[in-house]
Amino acid sequence: MFQIKICSTHDELQELAQLAKEIWNSYFPGIISKEQIDYMVDKYQSLPTLTKAVKQEGYTYFLGYEEKKLVGYCGVKDEEKRLFLSKLYIHETSRGKGYSSLLLNRAIDFAKKKNLQSIYLTCNKQNVNSLHIYKYKHFSIIDDRKTDIGNGFIMDDYVMELTI
Repeated sequence: MFQIKICSTHDELQELAQLAKEIWNSYFPGIISKEQIDYMVDKYQSLPTLTKAVKQEGYTYFLGYEEKKLVGYCGVKDEEKRLFLSKLYIHETSRGKGYSSLLLNRAIDFAKKKNLQSIYLTCNKQNVNSLHIYKYKHFSIIDDRKTDIGNGFIMDDYVMELTI
């Protein structure tokens, strides 16, 4: 059974940071370098960063549990007229079970309750699997952007949006 809850405690944030590290180190080799993975995990997925995102920056994290084990998560931020889907990841042992769709649907419901007009995200141009899934879920590419994230690394992403 898959359950979704909102991340609200320090222990949950700690568990989330550990899961993020595992997912990034198994999923992103071949898309970005090991050095960039380590840098991005530390910069965007570490316990201090996730804690700050929740407590100070207005992010909400939905945690996905399979049989009481954390296997996925989705991070969103309510912006003026749309929801930013910052993160949506599933552990490799739990992929293919529809969990990403359940987390995405939770984010869509969250946006609808806030009367937002759309959900948008950024996705690495080389992340073919995720791009395919987002297109299947009716997201459209609305822009592309290259972002200097420091330490000599550039994120080369598509911006995708789903009108709700």
